[in-house]
Amino acid sequence: MTGRRKSIAFFIALGAGVVSITVLLYVGWVLLNWRTGILLFLGVVLLAIIIAGVVLNTIFLVREIRRNEQHDAFINAVTHELKTPVSSIRLYLETLQSRPVEESKRQEFYRIMLAENDRLHATIEQVLRTGRMGASRKLNLTSFDLNAIVGECLERLRTIYPEPAVHLDFAAGEAVVMRADADDVRAAVSNLLDNAIKYSTQPAQVEIETRVVDGKYVQLRVRDQGPGIAKDELKQIFKRFYRVPGVLAAKVKGTGLGLFIVRSVALRHGGKAWAESAGPGSGSTFILQLPLKT
Repeated sequence: MTGRRKSIAFFIALGAGVVSITVLLYVGWVLLNWRTGILLFLGVVLLAIIIAGVVLNTIFLVREIRRNEQHDAFINAVTHELKTPVSSIRLYLETLQSRPVEESKRQEFYRIMLAENDRLHATIEQVLRTGRMGASRKLNLTSFDLNAIVGECLERLRTIYPEPAVHLDFAAGEAVVMRADADDVRAAVSNLLDNAIKYSTQPAQVEIETRVVDGKYVQLRVRDQGPGIAKDELKQIFKRFYRVPGVLAAKVKGTGLGLFIVRSVALRHGGKAWAESAGPGSGSTFILQLPLKT
């Protein structure tokens, strides 16, 4: 990471140095040849082209370096997310195989292994779904109740995060029947809820609400009491592989794909996704808005 930051600083300094030298040479040339108007005009055009080329080259180099940083961070995160549950499952299996275990302890081992298997499956599904999002896959449109899908996701999360460590408050109103790709919507809902829990301080308090807007759209609002998000990060967090820098992000493991999937699902259905926060320390609200009929 430090080496790449030095590379970024080097290219910026190089670009600034080349532009400065070019300007100085040009100014000197103008002072010596102020009568030659045509050459002066051509010199201005040439100077503009050189400066633009240097600036564009520097911008592209910096973007490429940052993209490589994100890819490396993603690979490291996925490696951890795949290796940790596999190692955990292997450890419990070896324990069960090597010595007798009481029935209560055996059942606890089974529960932990199933939870780790679910975690492994979720990581693989995220990576595969991200790949599918890039392809022009057709939507499998069906009619369903959004509240029912939210209820399914909450039921799964309550088995993973029991009370009082995590409190999930769902203000379900009347049935919200919509026509969309149920699998995509389920993935978006699940990622929003997972994200809210992961980034909330313990005990986590997450509020979920669905509402119909203008009779055309449905909004899913997920509000947490987490660390909040700085204003300049609100749009960045939906980019692929992007994770908000900071101490909490370093502690919370993830692939940086969850919110990207949420936004991709919204765009594929003609909707949108965004986040609201008053700033660090004030919690966040994530909104997924989809048309009732796609």
